[in-house]
Amino acid sequence: MKVCVIGTGYVGLVAGTCLAEMGNNVICVDNDLKKLEQLEQGIVPIYEPGLEELIKVNVAENRLSFTNDLKSAVQNSLVCFIAVGTPQGEDGSADLKYVYQVAESIGEAINGYKVIVDKSTVPVGTAEKVTEIIKSKTNEEFDVVSNPEFLKQGAAVDDFLKPDRVVIGSNSHRATEIMQDLYSPFLRTGNPVIIMDVKSAEMTKYAANSFLAVKISYANEIANICEKVGANAEMVRIGMCSDKRIGSQFLFPGLGYGGSCFPKDVKALLKTAKDNNCDYQLLQAADDVNKRQRQIFIKKILKRFGENLAGMTFAIWGLAFKPKTNDMREAPAITIINALLERGAKIQAYDPKAFDCAQFYFGDKITYSKSAYDALSNADCMLLLTEWNEFRRPDFDKIKELLKNPIIFDGRNQYNAERLKQRGFEYYCVGRNS
Repeated sequence: MKVCVIGTGYVGLVAGTCLAEMGNNVICVDNDLKKLEQLEQGIVPIYEPGLEELIKVNVAENRLSFTNDLKSAVQNSLVCFIAVGTPQGEDGSADLKYVYQVAESIGEAINGYKVIVDKSTVPVGTAEKVTEIIKSKTNEEFDVVSNPEFLKQGAAVDDFLKPDRVVIGSNSHRATEIMQDLYSPFLRTGNPVIIMDVKSAEMTKYAANSFLAVKISYANEIANICEKVGANAEMVRIGMCSDKRIGSQFLFPGLGYGGSCFPKDVKALLKTAKDNNCDYQLLQAADDVNKRQRQIFIKKILKRFGENLAGMTFAIWGLAFKPKTNDMREAPAITIINALLERGAKIQAYDPKAFDCAQFYFGDKITYSKSAYDALSNADCMLLLTEWNEFRRPDFDKIKELLKNPIIFDGRNQYNAERLKQRGFEYYCVGRNS
């Protein structure tokens, strides 16, 4: 099938590459010429396991190409995905200006029947507006469908190639059949294609992400209570997760959720609820708890060292908002490092993949270490902020040797508190009274 994907950000690049991997002819469209040139050479601006290799293979096989010519891409495709950014507006709503600009350009380019796919995360009613915009520019036949993405950063390629489900919001039998045909190679194991109306599909993405955000905030609230009453949040988590009705995912206490999806989607759904005079206490609480969780961690550090951190050096392990990505959008590390810098501290940080992104947020305000152990050299304590695999089983004797003081603040509950205390460490984590 001939497909174009407009927007080569995180979602667009993964979607376009994986669709090409299944034998489709895919044209990815962007207006950033430097980025397009790099992609043609196999240079990928984001870190996502497996993505770079797939891009190189499919470019070499002429199934995947990159262009800034949107008109040609649309005219040579049957299915056109809109995968541009929907950044958060000042009022919390999703800013849809890029989606609408693309819709206008599609309307001007369209030369026959097309299926226009909203792949970007967009509020309920966006497909209707996209339809209106395109209709104002053409008399050609087309259908607009909603096909929300459910990709986890760090596992996005696998999520697309082997999806739990594919949601297609369509009010057209013709468009539905085309979308089912497009996705059929990805669902040979029997996982479902769920067909629903367009508005329900638009809502499904926000509802799913917001529910996961609520689970994370709930886990953090329970952990904070555990800390106060002397319970062990990890034991409580295990006891909860053994109940099949609850499950084990997204219930790990820590520093709260970050990234490009959960914070933005929760706020967008809050705005939708507010605009429609709906009660939204649970969603608001999840957002509030998430913000507060980082402050609670900061207060632990200040309780130990005081408000004035001048002359102190903190070693930071992990900058990305989660492992297996270089994405720092809404990362807890940003809030925590800025709080330390404001109080006069020096920062020595290490992350396996996020240094380029960190330069955007911190510039030369922090020191970027060559390795995790380099970051520890002569630091007053270590803060674990992202649970990369390489941080799970470190050499604690070496850590103790390099630090001025054997003190660890573990924002991800990675280490065994009793064993560290036996080794002479001061150890602070989440959900356990240190």
